[in-house]
Amino acid sequence: MGRIVKLLVLVAVVYVVWKYVVPKVKMPNSTAKTSTASVGTPCIESAQRASEKWGGGLARFANPPYDLNAWSTFRGGVESSISTAESDCACASESCEKARSAMSDLRALVSDLDSTLRNGSDASGFVQRQEAIDNRINEAAELVRAGR
Repeated sequence: MGRIVKLLVLVAVVYVVWKYVVPKVKMPNSTAKTSTASVGTPCIESAQRASEKWGGGLARFANPPYDLNAWSTFRGGVESSISTAESDCACASESCEKARSAMSDLRALVSDLDSTLRNGSDASGFVQRQEAIDNRINEAAELVRAGR
């Protein structure tokens, strides 16, 4: 019985150290970094949501025939997410500027695919453009972590 109590106390001590002490040791100036990082966080999260919304629904429009009513609804939702991200990225930090640039490129990509679907044009190059947008959003997230 005594061994079980000692084991439970040891587990509790290890948990407390892991949960509360280790994070403070890893980031001694965590309050300064947190306040700086939180400035860009809603921006990055909104930009990621817009990109995910775009990427998550795009498969429905990969092959003809295209349901243009469904496309219009999908496009409107994506453009709304882009607008939200652009609003959330109104700060002057380098990370916000990079995220805004990614949203501008995403808006252009949506517009170009709209023209492609409506005119029956070739849809080449869209995957690479989406990848570049996602990379820019990831770079913005890294800038937030760096406090920029």
